[in-house]
Amino acid sequence: MAATWKILKLNRDISLNGKSDVVKSVVFEVIDSETVGSEDDAVVHNGYEYGFINLNTSDLSSFTSYADITESNVIDWVKSTMGNDEVAVYEQKVADQIKESKAPTEATGVPW
Repeated sequence: MAATWKILKLNRDISLNGKSDVVKSVVFEVIDSETVGSEDDAVVHNGYEYGFINLNTSDLSSFTSYADITESNVIDWVKSTMGNDEVAVYEQKVADQIKESKAPTEATGVPW
């Protein structure tokens, strides 16, 4: 299992400090899945977390034009802004969801 980071939306200022289309915040998701079994007996266990983070736009010296931004760029910005500990928390939450799906510790329903 390896968590995948995806960018869902970029929020930007149309103009900021002489620059155009400056990304100021990001909506992202972290997803992973694990398949147990094979063929007709295969069960896919999924985990996902959504997040939102504000980016620091106070220093635009390494500004990337909006048209040149890649998803990989933004994922790097998000992870850098979050720091390793918070990145690990998101990825652990996804792993925990998969673990819970494979061996549930809670249930819902009614007895009738």
